[in-house]
Amino acid sequence: MRQVGAVLAPPPRGQTRIRVRAQSRLAGRCEGLWWRRTDRRELRRVVLGAKRYELATRAPGRRAGFLHPIGGLNHVVAMVAVGLWGGILGKPALWLLPVTFPLFMALSGVAGILQLPLPGVETGIAVSGIVLGLCVLLIARPPLWAAMAIVAVFAVFHGYAHGAELPEAANPAFYAVGFVVATGLLHLTGIAIGMMWQWQAGRIVVRALGGAIALAGAAFLTGIA
Repeated sequence: MRQVGAVLAPPPRGQTRIRVRAQSRLAGRCEGLWWRRTDRRELRRVVLGAKRYELATRAPGRRAGFLHPIGGLNHVVAMVAVGLWGGILGKPALWLLPVTFPLFMALSGVAGILQLPLPGVETGIAVSGIVLGLCVLLIARPPLWAAMAIVAVFAVFHGYAHGAELPEAANPAFYAVGFVVATGLLHLTGIAIGMMWQWQAGRIVVRALGGAIALAGAAFLTGIA
């Protein structure tokens, strides 16, 4: 705090006020033209800005991890499809599928962070949209273990992609928490829509979304999108 005060304090007596830079007026108001006293409000802004910077740099990976699944449509459609499919299958798949996906995604995310080889990641992500979308559209009802296996296999590709794109400045643990939380919210979105399955009109909506997801996956696979 003393250092901040020393920078913002007026010049000693006997010294003339000088410009910070000769071209300050042209460079902008942010530099200021003269040394002057700083009131409490301005000093509070400086301290508050420092605190915000400290909080932002303390765990830089959390926000990046949270935004990564949401920022990619190929991730969004597959994760929503898991919730939709769970809504069609009902309990216990309604909750087991959304739990299986982030679990295997987190495990494969570690492999991505460690840069372990995994071929066909982008292809697997695109195919996940096609397969999961078709499962919703065609009302696929495989055994529970088979549905969980399908979800787990595709979760590996999504998780690996998240881990492999870990920012250099990010904390791996916070980054993983971020993308797992975002994935869970996307699953819940799919579950909420999938609950419409109990109504006839809702079934049309759910199946239509499944078809749209499958088409989106095909677009990703062919490079159209």
